[in-house]
Amino acid sequence: MPEKIAILGAGESGTGTALLAAMQGYRVWVSDQGTLRDRYRKMLIENDIPFEEGKHTSGKILDADLVMKSPGIPDSAEIVQKIRAKGIPVVSEIEFAARFTDATLIGITGSNGKTTTTCLTWHILNKAGLNVALAGNVGRSFAGLVAEKACDYYVIELSSFQLDDTFHFRPHLAVIMNITPDHLDRYGYNMQHYIDSKFRIIRNQSSSDHLIYCLDDPVIRKELETRKPNMQMHPFSVRERLENGAWLDEDILRISNLNQSFDMTIHDLALMGQHNVYNSMAAGIAAQILNIRKETIRESLSDFQGVEHRLEKVISVHGIEFINDSKATNVNSTWYALESISTPVVWITGGVDKGNDYAPLKDLVKEKVRAIVCLGKDNSSIHRAFEGLVPTIVDTSSMQEAVQAAYYLAHKEETVLLSPACASFDLFENYEDRGRQFKQAVRNL
Repeated sequence: MPEKIAILGAGESGTGTALLAAMQGYRVWVSDQGTLRDRYRKMLIENDIPFEEGKHTSGKILDADLVMKSPGIPDSAEIVQKIRAKGIPVVSEIEFAARFTDATLIGITGSNGKTTTTCLTWHILNKAGLNVALAGNVGRSFAGLVAEKACDYYVIELSSFQLDDTFHFRPHLAVIMNITPDHLDRYGYNMQHYIDSKFRIIRNQSSSDHLIYCLDDPVIRKELETRKPNMQMHPFSVRERLENGAWLDEDILRISNLNQSFDMTIHDLALMGQHNVYNSMAAGIAAQILNIRKETIRESLSDFQGVEHRLEKVISVHGIEFINDSKATNVNSTWYALESISTPVVWITGGVDKGNDYAPLKDLVKEKVRAIVCLGKDNSSIHRAFEGLVPTIVDTSSMQEAVQAAYYLAHKEETVLLSPACASFDLFENYEDRGRQFKQAVRNL
């Protein structure tokens, strides 16, 4: 009799896993405590996959041989605790999908920069004419893509939640951009648990695999000294000259590894700012390992269009520049955004605070931010952190109200920056919904 799989959550990950599992002959049951989006409900119905919404029927779920838990569902959820108590194996979508492909896997994680680096790496491989798909935390689910068609390469953005419940997943190229405090509410406010989650990306790598990592990140550096992994190592740095990896030689980005060399001026990079030099270095190393032509790498790094909701210029209204950085869901990401802007800033921030420490932002806020517009149900931590540093802090309860307040506070040749440093789930469906509402509100001014 075919193996039974229960899938918790019928969003992108859950529906993709359901399609792949059904294709592989599993008996599938999909359960979502919320309401399904129309397109996912339609996909399940069209493929004759049984599902429920608005509840979890314990009997059906606990009858499974295997459970795939969508990344947004915490271990603290009652149904998850029941599953674990019964000893039913729980895997992530990434773990499940990897069983059914022999493609080259490029896995990219980090607290910040992973979306841009993932999209940039895909852009290079796609421009080189490879049969490559973009998957994971950006765009389509890995499982859904594996079900849809066979690709030779998958470039997969991996959040810590997606790496949790991976056991045999083994990317041929792993990239760790940086590790700074994020999602600590999901990890018992224990930073080491979050670090361990990120490092699951390399747990199954062997000497034939590759790790691309930021040498300037103190957390990564310390962990690698402790773990002493045996894969091929490719560091990148803007502070140190390296014999193997990527580094800055004044204004020249140099990559040298596997007896190959590459260089280009940072002024030709499509993406500006130090954080984007790191992103370009990581993607460039990955492309070089995969033997992409230098001309293709250079052209791709210079014509990449960027990522929606990441330092995305919207429009200028009466000389005020509006920038959508809704993807900045943690403090470090917002630090990069503020650091990259040269004009005075009216900063829209707030949302679900994941145990944020705002101290790293204080110097930049004091230097650059003229007013703060809070957007969230509870803005008390933002007030505590920045009162006395910024003359004006106002509270708003909708995107339209926030954008209008920022517009009235901003002057000509200043910037209104949406960079929340928080999750979006108090007022919005997700960070994309938050970013799109921001752009619409700006265009309505």
